[in-house]
Formats: sequence, structure tokens, C-alpha cells
Amino acid sequence: MTSLPQEAGVTPMGKVLSQQQIQAYQKEGFVCPVDVMSEDEALSYGHRLQAAEALYPADLSGVNRNNPHLCFKFLDELAYHPRVLDAVEDLLGPSFSLWGSVLFIKEPNSSHFVSWHQDATYMCITPHNFVTPWIALTHSNQHTGCMSMIPGSHLNDIQPHKDTYGKDNILTRGQEVTNLDPSLAVNLILKPGQMSLHHAMTIHGSQPNQSQHQRRIGFALQSFMPAGATQNVGQNNWSPARGNCAQEGHHYLARPNTDMDTKGIAERDKSNKNFSDILYHGAKTKRDY
Repeated sequence: MTSLPQEAGVTPMGKVLSQQQIQAYQKEGFVCPVDVMSEDEALSYGHRLQAAEALYPADLSGVNRNNPHLCFKFLDELAYHPRVLDAVEDLLGPSFSLWGSVLFIKEPNSSHFVSWHQDATYMCITPHNFVTPWIALTHSNQHTGCMSMIPGSHLNDIQPHKDTYGKDNILTRGQEVTNLDPSLAVNLILKPGQMSLHHAMTIHGSQPNQSQHQRRIGFALQSFMPAGATQNVGQNNWSPARGNCAQEGHHYLARPNTDMDTKGIAERDKSNKNFSDILYHGAKTKRDY
């Protein structure tokens, strides 16, 4: 069957994202909400996380909230969920790799927050057009400390960031963009099982969880890199997602066969050491984040 020619200037429909959602991402630097799974299924992942935390508390706290998909099967399932990959393909095209993952957990009535920042600042990857899906495993709203985005900020250059190392700031350096108008921010409200996707250059942050009983749990795939992306500092450690992104000097991180097997732990530890070397490159201080 012969396909109809695409009209000039018209954004095509994606596998998951509509034309309007793709255009919103291109214009605003984010799209939200996008359905990934049912609320019950997402809450079941949250229960599996809670059970894993009880069995392996040290492996799901501090620095080990980075790259847990490398040693827990249920988080690997989330990282490569077909709906997630289809939505990323709608934005990046058919070839992309996964750089890493982060569990962003805010306990009830806690003071932890994320300052205004751009992901591309310290990841040392070019070009700066990679995508981060953020999957909600609990309700993420203003009360529980949802993410907020500055629309259109991805269209500008990387802004100056100040390293604050703030005690309650859960970013590595407590890095912060100060020259912005927070009244422009849009709150990304997500139900369990929904996700947002944001551009590497989009300025975003989040406030503390004011809930008395509800944890706020987000699983970020940070980030999916298009073919041709270059790691300029540290080792080039990625996992294949779709298509062919192989390049000279890369190392593909293996997916886990079982929870907490020795190979998976080794892959996580290697990746987290590399994470630290990259994200703290040139920094005066390192933290357990």
C-alpha cells in the first residue's frame, strides 16, 4: 500500500504520542501526562519496591537509588516497558540507548526538594537533545512534591548553575539556576501509572512532600540517548534500547537475569562509579547521591 505524502510542516502521529503531544514537547520541552499502565499495576510495582527495600535496604538507598534497574528485574521491566519505549521513539526516532535510571523518593512530611536545574548541565553528553521519562508509582501532585517545568526553557542555552550542596537538596551538587521566574512554572500532575517526558535542557525542579502518610515515588529513566550521542567525560556505558547506537569505545551494560545477582550488582556498581565521576567532574565535594 502506498502511503500518503506527509504535508509540509505537519507533525506525524506517533506510536503513543498524538500529534498535539509531540508538538507540545517540541514547543514546551515536556509532555504530561502519558498513560503507561493501570493505576493498580503501578501500585503493584510500588509494593514490589517496598518488599525489595525491606530485603535489601542498603541497595535501594543513597547512591544505590541510581541504576537499580541493573540489579532488580521489576525495575528493568519498567525501564524497557513497551509504552515507554514507544513514546521515546516518537520523540527520538527508531535508535536510542538508555544511559541510566534514578529512583526519586520523597518520604511523607519530609523537607527534601529538587532545585531548578537542567539535566544536560553535568551529564557531559552531546548533543543536548536526550529525553527523560519519569514514571509515577504513587500520586505525584503539588501536595506530594511533583515536578514543575519552565515551558520553553529547552530552547535556550544551558544556564549558569550554582552548586549549593544544600542539605535537603537531593540533586548531586544541589545545583541551582537562580535567574528565572518561578511563576512561569507548570506543575506536572501524575497518577500512578502515568509518566511525563522532558527534554534535557528543560529547567525543572520540585518541592517537598507535604503529605503526612504518602510517599512520592518516581522512577526516572535518565536518560534515553539518540544514536550519535557522545559521552565526553568518563566511560561510555549505555544499555541498548532500540535500533543501533553502537560506537567506538562503548560498553553495553547487561540486563539482570535475577534480582541482586553478582553480575547485576557489579554492573550497577561500575555504572554508579562512572555516574559519580561524570556528575561530580570538577566539583569540590562528592556526596552519597
